[in-house]
Amino acid sequence: MIPVPKYPEGRDLLRDKVVVVTAAAGTGIGSAVARRGLEEGARVVVSDWHERRLAEKVAEFAELGEVHAIPCDVTREDQVQALIDGAAEKFGRLDVLINNAGLGGSKSIVDMTDEEWTRVLDVTLNGTFRATRAAVRRFIAQGGGGAVVNNASVIGWRAQGEQAHYAAAKAGVMALTRAAAVDVAPHGIRVNAVAPSLAMHPFLAKVTTEELLTELTGREVSGRAAEPWEVANVMVFLASDYASYLTGEVVSVSSQHP
Repeated sequence: MIPVPKYPEGRDLLRDKVVVVTAAAGTGIGSAVARRGLEEGARVVVSDWHERRLAEKVAEFAELGEVHAIPCDVTREDQVQALIDGAAEKFGRLDVLINNAGLGGSKSIVDMTDEEWTRVLDVTLNGTFRATRAAVRRFIAQGGGGAVVNNASVIGWRAQGEQAHYAAAKAGVMALTRAAAVDVAPHGIRVNAVAPSLAMHPFLAKVTTEELLTELTGREVSGRAAEPWEVANVMVFLASDYASYLTGEVVSVSSQHP
């Protein structure tokens, strides 16, 4: 097994940028990228539908830099718009949107209900669309520039049982990323995505069987799952000026073998 590397120090990759991160109150990639954003010099607005956990996350991050919380359910257009408007009002502008909100679950398509299918797509794909639309409108109103980074998944490329709704949603996020990038390129706005394979955190361990986690880990040539911050590092890069020529790309954050 390839060991987990040393946690990297911040290098001011996002210095003075205003960053919004959706679904940032948990223990996974959203929380990790919010932390990395602060460590890289950004002013960060964290958002989630769970207000108590969101408040706890702000308290945890307070010593790292300027952080502000705005509750948001990405299935509600009014709340998404309030998130983007609130971030710009708090810090004077918006520079980066990290679309991390997503919903999964395991169910064979044989037994899947319309409600289960629709719920996953509404959070994971429609929520990404709503937030992207609101953010790029704000970027254009500011005079252009800005970056959107979406969280997709290798499941958007590779089949996995009992994941039809999640796979369809994440494949949709990939396609949305590419098409949106073309639409907003004339305004100097970039839209990219990451596609992680397996990033381990306590919530995933709680909702996934040990057998499945062992199987998925066995597909990684590194012999381990990614740490959430390892995925967050790539998202920070895509949000930064170091990725100035990248748009419409989906970057696999994976060590999976075929």
